[in-house]
Amino acid sequence: MSRDLLLEIGTEEIPARFLDHVLPQLEETALAQLKELRLSAGKVRVLGTPRRLALIVEDLPERQADLVREVKGPAKKVAFDDQGQPTKAAQGFARSQGVPVEELQVRETEQGAYVFAVLREAGRPVAEVLVEWLPRLITGLHFPKSMRWGAGDLRFARPIRWLVALLDGEVLPIELDGVRADRVTRGHRFLAPEPIALGGSGEYVERLRQAYVLVDPAERRQAVLEQVREAAAACGARAVEDPDLLAEVTNLGEYPAAVVGGFNPDYLQLPREVLVTPMREHQRYFPLVDEAGRLLPRFVAVSNGPRADMDIVRSGNEKVLAARLADARFFYEEDKRQPLSAYVSRLKDVVFQEQLGTVYEKMERIRTLTGWLADAVGADEDTRRTATRAAELAKADLVTQMVYEFPELQGVMGREYALLSGEGDAVARAIYEHYLPRHAGDDLPESLAGSLVSVADKLDTIVGCFGAGLIPTGSQDPYGLRRQALGVARIAAGLPPGFDLAKALAKAKEGYGTRLQGDTDDLVARIMDFFQQRLRGLLQEEGLRHDLVEAALGAGFADVSRLFRRARALAQFSGSEGFDALITAYQRAANLAGKGDTDQVDEALLAHPAEQALHAAIREAVAHVDAALAADRFDDALIALSSLRPHVDRLFEEVLVMAPEPDVRRNRLALLRQMTALCHRVADLGAIVA
Repeated sequence: MSRDLLLEIGTEEIPARFLDHVLPQLEETALAQLKELRLSAGKVRVLGTPRRLALIVEDLPERQADLVREVKGPAKKVAFDDQGQPTKAAQGFARSQGVPVEELQVRETEQGAYVFAVLREAGRPVAEVLVEWLPRLITGLHFPKSMRWGAGDLRFARPIRWLVALLDGEVLPIELDGVRADRVTRGHRFLAPEPIALGGSGEYVERLRQAYVLVDPAERRQAVLEQVREAAAACGARAVEDPDLLAEVTNLGEYPAAVVGGFNPDYLQLPREVLVTPMREHQRYFPLVDEAGRLLPRFVAVSNGPRADMDIVRSGNEKVLAARLADARFFYEEDKRQPLSAYVSRLKDVVFQEQLGTVYEKMERIRTLTGWLADAVGADEDTRRTATRAAELAKADLVTQMVYEFPELQGVMGREYALLSGEGDAVARAIYEHYLPRHAGDDLPESLAGSLVSVADKLDTIVGCFGAGLIPTGSQDPYGLRRQALGVARIAAGLPPGFDLAKALAKAKEGYGTRLQGDTDDLVARIMDFFQQRLRGLLQEEGLRHDLVEAALGAGFADVSRLFRRARALAQFSGSEGFDALITAYQRAANLAGKGDTDQVDEALLAHPAEQALHAAIREAVAHVDAALAADRFDDALIALSSLRPHVDRLFEEVLVMAPEPDVRRNRLALLRQMTALCHRVADLGAIVA
């Protein structure tokens, strides 16, 4: 007979961003711990709103599975005498394990025959196990921030106010910090505050739905989306659907109710982002646009539950937004009184980081590094001029009133104010793009100038933080160095030839002058290791095999764009017959090449036709590989290397590589070392699992 469990943790309102963090954790933890407890389960479902986290487990057994484990004892020859009678060693072992000596079993192992004690522990009733487990499950949940309340020691995202713990409708006697589990849950705080007595997990979702609580996040998300779309369509508009905003609004309430509000059309004269940011980032509104995508003086707000006086809800939201937009217009008009370049000198009063100087000093370093990068990738003079001017102005908007009030607009306002100052489209665009990508999956800069400034800015931060000892540890990364390194890697993958990550890091360190002490080579090496981890992750995200990624990295990754092309070529080639031929030839050669001490071949000692054929084939392959690598044709280079297979096979079939004559042996090993060294120019084939 199977049984169903319902656990509900009722709380004060949990922050929206916590829910997406804890619900997957609750499911993953429950599944793992149920397995540890030897409790099989059918469907495991997690649900949640700001006021509750819930777990439903279906088809639990009546009892735990029995635990059977084997304990290895002494060797058979020690445990039994010549007549097969148990010795004192066997008797002592059996006694220590609590089993009769006659129940000891003999098993063959790699070390010979040994005796084993088979221990069986009967499973306990499921209710008994759950009563012990559920408090541990609850207290083991982790949140971005936890709190204590009252005089208790329990820590949780928010105070726990009630618990529901039912096994087939029967209350499980658990208690946490003075809160005893019951069958009583709560509906919507305002629309259905009366207690709800539950009979079991089967009615949980529907009973709460009747009490104005959509406890299933997927259902609640769909309700938000449908209501926002319907509200927008009702006034002939379309909502700007932002996935992050939708996720947050879904977790802000328990029963969504959309309402359309408006603002003074005069505000439409402001830049679009100045209007959208307060609506989306501060008020959690969905902006509305017309069929052409033009912003309308309207928005959709999502309330936590319908009310008879929704006009009051609408009016309240409109008043709050009107105040924010009035502030935004004032800041915008004040900021426009000066050109963007006038704000640059104010960066001298803004500290970038205590050990690394001011933002003005950072700007100067970025400008210099941007020019160096432009030269390195062969940018034309217009691009170089655009990039260095953008680098000079990139941080200027940080000291404007608009960005001070709305930090999310950094870069956006830099672009707008640059255009108003007559800096030109290219410079304005590069100013905006230098912050890209801002997060995983974000857009990359589209212009070369924007890419160069973005890379320079991020490398300056990474080098400075590493040089100052501000290195990420565990989950702690206050300066976002992992994110910035990923951004550099993604951008560098598309840069023109000439970008060398190691040289760029050394140049960035040079910009700090005496602020960063220590050996440049050591600093660069540590940062390169840091980048290698990010690059490995990016390549694996593309679906490339782990060993192919390691092979590509092993041939060098300072030229990031070549690394990506090399790895992709390896992945494509790996499914061919030529790949198998190449790996076999390389492995045969590499197994002995390590015994040699030189790759200088003396042609006069190549007496055997097999030696001569391999030597000629290597010289021909070198020419093909040189041409292929010069043209970044890694596929052609791999094909050229695979052509060496028959010559390597012939050498091993017809010649004794480890010949007794020292000179001959040394020369043949040099031949193999030449072959493996040629392979390493393309990829570290030794990392590939055949």
